Amino acid sequence: MSQPFDVAVIGAGPGGYVAAIRCAQLGLKTVCIDDWKNPQGKPSLGGTCLNVGCIPSKALLESSENYERAAHKFSAHGIKIKGLSVDVPVMMSRKDKIVSNFTGGVAMLLKKNKVASVHGHGTLLKGGEDDSGNHGLWQIEVKNGDKTETVEAKHIIIATGSTPRTLTFAPVDNERILDNTGALAMTEAPQRLGVIGGGVIGLEMGSLWRRLGSEVTILEALPGFLMAADEQVAKEARKIFTKESGLVIKTGIKISGIKTGKKSITVEYVDAEGVQGSEQKLEVDKLIVAVGRVPNTAGLGAENIGLNLDKRGYIEVDTNCRTNLPNIYAVGDVVRGPMLAHKASEEGVAVAETIAGQAGHVNLDTVPWVIYTSPEIAWVGKTEQELKTAGVQYKAGQFPFMANGRARALGETGGFVKVLADSNTDRILGIHMIGPYVSEMIAEAVMAMEFTASSEDIARIVHAHPSLSEVLHEAALGVEKRTIHI
Repeated sequence: MSQPFDVAVIGAGPGGYVAAIRCAQLGLKTVCIDDWKNPQGKPSLGGTCLNVGCIPSKALLESSENYERAAHKFSAHGIKIKGLSVDVPVMMSRKDKIVSNFTGGVAMLLKKNKVASVHGHGTLLKGGEDDSGNHGLWQIEVKNGDKTETVEAKHIIIATGSTPRTLTFAPVDNERILDNTGALAMTEAPQRLGVIGGGVIGLEMGSLWRRLGSEVTILEALPGFLMAADEQVAKEARKIFTKESGLVIKTGIKISGIKTGKKSITVEYVDAEGVQGSEQKLEVDKLIVAVGRVPNTAGLGAENIGLNLDKRGYIEVDTNCRTNLPNIYAVGDVVRGPMLAHKASEEGVAVAETIAGQAGHVNLDTVPWVIYTSPEIAWVGKTEQELKTAGVQYKAGQFPFMANGRARALGETGGFVKVLADSNTDRILGIHMIGPYVSEMIAEAVMAMEFTASSEDIARIVHAHPSLSEVLHEAALGVEKRTIHI
């Protein structure tokens, strides 16, 4: 491209396209480079999140929950359904349409904001220096099939996201052994489904296919279940997922081998909860590998320009997402911090504002986490185990959804909200939820922590009645042992 840009963004996921739009809004001439193609081989913006992650998974989770409600919960409302069935291909078609609308929407947003869009794989090249010895323009080689072009820009924002972590003994073919892409593309529910990994992706995919009829077994290598979450929340979640949802969850698993036969896949493993040292076998029709994600920095050309990566492949950045090189930034899954779309987007905005001379900022201590199971799980801030380990004195207040009128009306009464506050200052240190629609409720908790609220602040705010948010209100009251409705 003949004319240099103020900013070149590599990657059009939630971090990249948001950064590009904000740069353009601030008057910076911006280009966004991305190489994602949809199954039809056409450019498809939005990265993993819109194409094979957040958006399609939530679409299918909603479809499967609707089927679950119709099959098992509608009768309590006096709604009777005869001949209920599920058409998985129609679910997939609906999901694909939602994905297409959103990825097309990103393209329209870039065009609306006058962001140039270049399709292809971007590789960093060494830039030159101006007459004063200052760094001039960076160069990016963009390859799209046989076509190659060079993009020049003063600033670069790297937002190349992440890819699924692989296991050498379980090669993904997305026909029988699946990653998240394959798990979101099955046209029928397998009779027996195995999931390696009990984290966010494993639980969501396992829950989705369990509701549609699969017998699901989740194998987790860590000694405990959902160890990143609050221990009490994790315990409640495991109880609900196993006793009510029908998931089989095994922790402390060490897989010794996987054998692929003509009709089934056999996973050989040692179960820490079984007889010590005894090998067990799990025979399944499909196997999902969901053992986390790794930063997508391979092929970026970091070695060409001396860009620092750590031992795990993450790009090293400071608190403002600056790399070791002048005018080069990195955001999202390729840098430290949680691999979450909303975190990437906010970092993209912060970097754009920094480049424009403003004061961009992201508080990693108040990034919310959400798991879209049923019930949902959400949290922000410190867990009880983290506070205990750090020796922080705290108070806790808790309230169950069982005692909430709106939850009773919904017929979704499992779970609770817990508020953790400093014993001396009453400042909120963490809020943890498991229950209906807590993915929406967590926003109030994040806002409270961003404004350094105390539990008393939430306790004094009037919450609408009847609403699920009253559970957070009562949990805040519980910090000082003054809940009203239990």
